[in-house]
Amino acid sequence: MISKIQQNHQRFRQIVRGKIRRDLRKFLTKSDILGREGKRVVSIPIHDIDTPTFRYGDNAGGVGMGEGEEGDAVGQGEDNAGGEDEGQHVLEVDVSLDELADILGDELELPRIKPRGAHKISTTKDKYTGIRPTGPASLRHFKRTYREALKRQILTGAYDPEDPVIIPIKRDFRYRSWNEVKKPQSNALTIYMMDVSGSMGSEQKETVRLEAFWIDTWLRRNYKGVESRFIVHDVRAAEVDKKTFFTLREDGGTRISSAFTLCQQLLKDSYDPNEWNIYLFHFSDGDNSSEADNRECVRLMQEHLIPQSNMFGYCQVASAYGSGNFINVLREAFPDLAADEEGAKLILSKVNEREDIYESIKAFFSPGR
Repeated sequence: MISKIQQNHQRFRQIVRGKIRRDLRKFLTKSDILGREGKRVVSIPIHDIDTPTFRYGDNAGGVGMGEGEEGDAVGQGEDNAGGEDEGQHVLEVDVSLDELADILGDELELPRIKPRGAHKISTTKDKYTGIRPTGPASLRHFKRTYREALKRQILTGAYDPEDPVIIPIKRDFRYRSWNEVKKPQSNALTIYMMDVSGSMGSEQKETVRLEAFWIDTWLRRNYKGVESRFIVHDVRAAEVDKKTFFTLREDGGTRISSAFTLCQQLLKDSYDPNEWNIYLFHFSDGDNSSEADNRECVRLMQEHLIPQSNMFGYCQVASAYGSGNFINVLREAFPDLAADEEGAKLILSKVNEREDIYESIKAFFSPGR
C-alpha cells in the first residue's frame, strides 16, 4: 500500500517533471542549471509552484498576544502598506541527472544509444551466490542459522513446541559465500575540444558550457561510466581540467589542427577503440589560421578521429570576430559522412544563439549513435 504522503510526493514530482518538460528550451539556455551541480543531482528553479509550510513568527506584541483590540491594524503605521504587484514564487527542486536525461530524451524524442557490440569492458564484481558453514561474523546469515538450529533441535528431540526456545550453537552458524563474476560494462569516452582564441568571448564559452553539460548528462544516462577529457586551443593545444575548460580565455590566432593532433595522441596512448565508445566534440567560431591547416584538419579526421569514434560532433558558435568558414570546409570534405541520417559519424551543427542549443543536441543524438 502506498501511503497518502507518498502519493502526494509522487504527484508533486509529476508536476515538477511536467514543468521542466514544458520549459526545457528555457532550461537549456539558463546558467541556473549549472549553479549548484552535485554528484548526481542539480537544483532546478521552478516558478509558480509553492509548497505549504508552517511559518512561526515573533508574536511578542499586537493582536493575538498582549495589548490590542479586535480590528486594530497590524504593523507600524502607513509605512507597511502592501504592494500591488504579484510576488514571484520560485522553488528550487533537486532533480537527479538520470531523471533530467530522461526528460531531455523524451522531449527531444532521442532514442537510447546502442553501444557498439565490441566496445565492452568486463568489470569484476563480488556476487553473493550461496551459503557456507564458515566465514566472518559480518556475513552471518541469521535466517539460515536459525533454521539450522531449529532442524538440529527437532532431530535430537530437544524442540518443545509449548516452549520453543531456539539457541544456535557454533555448528549451526551459516555464512554468505560469494564468487567473483565478470560483468560486461559499456564505457564511453568524451573528449571536448574548444577554441579559446581572441574571437571566442565569454558568451561563446558560456554557450559551449551549457551544451557540454547537456551532452554529458545524456551520455551518462546511456553508459555505466563516462570518462571526460578537455582540450583547449588557440594556435597551440593543451589538455586542461574541467574548471579551466570553462573559464579560460586567451588571445591570439587559431590553429584547429593543434587540438585534433592532441586528441589523436590521447586516443593512441590510452583508449583502444575496441574497448571504448568514443565521442568527440569540437566547439569553435569557425575561424582557422590558413587553408593549409584546414587540409591538415581534414586529414586527421579522415585517417584517425572519425574511424576511431562513434561520432564526431562539430558545433560552430556564432561570433562577431570569426570568419565562420570551417563548417563549410567540413561540408565540402565530407559530403556523405556529414549527411543528417542514421549511420552518419560526422555531425555538424550551428549555434547562433543559446536557443539553438536545443536543436544542436537533437542533431547530435537523434539517430541514437
